[in-house]
Amino acid sequence: MKLRHLYEIILLLALILLQVLFLNRIHLFGYATPIIYSYFLLKVAMERSVYFVLISSFLTGLTIDAFLNTPGMNAAAITIVAAFQQNIRGLFFAKNDFYDEFVPSIHSTPKQFLRLTVFVVSLHIILLFMIEAFTVFNVVNTLLRIVSSALFSIIIIVAIDSLMYREKKISEQ
Repeated sequence: MKLRHLYEIILLLALILLQVLFLNRIHLFGYATPIIYSYFLLKVAMERSVYFVLISSFLTGLTIDAFLNTPGMNAAAITIVAAFQQNIRGLFFAKNDFYDEFVPSIHSTPKQFLRLTVFVVSLHIILLFMIEAFTVFNVVNTLLRIVSSALFSIIIIVAIDSLMYREKKISEQ
């Protein structure tokens, strides 16, 4: 097993635990709930098969659904985003900009990483809250929850990425 695969598994388990044990208890101003397990989709290497990404995303969502008693909502939202993960990355990175083991980060490609993060997190949160609401009533409340949760989640993801890869950048100098 490659070290990269072990890193991805540990990251996935850490994100699930962080989401279930801590972040789902935060409701900033009654609207913003950070949802960061989509960070896994940003950190999967390009070489990983589509099936691995789909299955791991589905199992992540299903695990979170089991802990939160939300039948299939998280699994559906993250699996839909994972299905288009390769295409979404293609929107922000040229084919010759990355290689198979390329993993975007705030330090290697800051503009593209930020755009990718905003797109993936926003898409995931929009899908999740639209599945949860499943109604046209209370649209303003749903939109407020989507925008505030997306902003809160993006800030946390960028902060996590900055902290995780800061050590690596310092040691390279």
